[in-house]
Amino acid sequence: MARVKNWQLGREMSYWYPEARPKKQFAAIFDTNKCIACQTCTLACKTTWTSGRGQEYMLWNNVETKPWGSYPLAWDVRELDLLGPQHWTGDTYTGKTIFEAAPEGKKNIGWTPNDMDYAYPNRGEDEVNVTINVKRYHLKLPHDMWFFYLPRVCNHCTYPACLQACTRQSIYKRPEDGIVLVDQERCRGYRICFEACPYKKIFYNHTTRVSEKCVFCFPAVEQGYQPRCMRNCIGKIRSFGFVSTPANAREDNPIDFLVHVRKVAKPLYPQFGLEPNVYYIPPIHVSSNDFLTMLFGAGARHAIDTYRAAMEGDDPELLGALLLAVSTDRIIHRYQVTGDTVIGWAEDGEEVVRIPLKVPTIERAPFDPDLNVYRHNIT
Repeated sequence: MARVKNWQLGREMSYWYPEARPKKQFAAIFDTNKCIACQTCTLACKTTWTSGRGQEYMLWNNVETKPWGSYPLAWDVRELDLLGPQHWTGDTYTGKTIFEAAPEGKKNIGWTPNDMDYAYPNRGEDEVNVTINVKRYHLKLPHDMWFFYLPRVCNHCTYPACLQACTRQSIYKRPEDGIVLVDQERCRGYRICFEACPYKKIFYNHTTRVSEKCVFCFPAVEQGYQPRCMRNCIGKIRSFGFVSTPANAREDNPIDFLVHVRKVAKPLYPQFGLEPNVYYIPPIHVSSNDFLTMLFGAGARHAIDTYRAAMEGDDPELLGALLLAVSTDRIIHRYQVTGDTVIGWAEDGEEVVRIPLKVPTIERAPFDPDLNVYRHNIT
């Protein structure tokens, strides 16, 4: 096995192939504090990519409720149980990854879901973190009965478990943008990738008998447009662009700014060791630091504190980067906050969005003497 650098773990780790990062890596950021689980993203993806035969229970994009929701059933609980204890020492992960914990003869630990695991995509929806019984029938402040929504897509990892597991070499990572795809002409449906992916975001089609997965809407990305699930988000929780390594981060790149500069966006289960390229802004109302660290790694609480500062108006650059989410269909490569306005530019330098940091509020008089009418909505 090769030794590769995983910056999310703060150390080198073992992987089956040498490090080969793409020329640029497209990535996404989801703000869990704004997700309302409307499932618009899920339906946008479903109607675009997985409406065919054999894809009935296939959701490349899904939204699940944490801590009890999951799709497939208990995917993360089972994977964490196989991995065993995980430890962080400061910003360095000192436990084992799924590659380093693999038994002899295996490339990584993993489990294979069955068909019934996919039969309940809304299992655990809107369930709180504790049982509401006779002792907990009331809310307290700060309250400890919390839940939040976690939207999920394929992470298009830097070190994909599905890629290294495939004996047919039918899974590849595009060097031009880092999107992970399946060559379905080479795939023979062995489902080794199906077992290997710890996030369970690669699927088996029983009709075509090949593997399928999220393609990050690469035909749109190639034209400079965001994926369908990003563009259709009515809660404006999603940012899409490209992410650099920490050493090459640019402050005028909104994704780099959120991930590397302000460090408010964190990977999901970084301890798996795949260096995923989908990031999350942790929920501010979750009371358990241990739970946040388990999901998003070291620095989750710091991310929340930094995010709160932006919401209170103390960090206009961060607020501007957050406001760019779903502000345009175009992929934003560069941004700048000028006064009370944030501006975004496409890769070719074209200005694609300009929005105020704060939308002005205009209050009108209840009675309009010119029209001789009363207004009911005056703000």
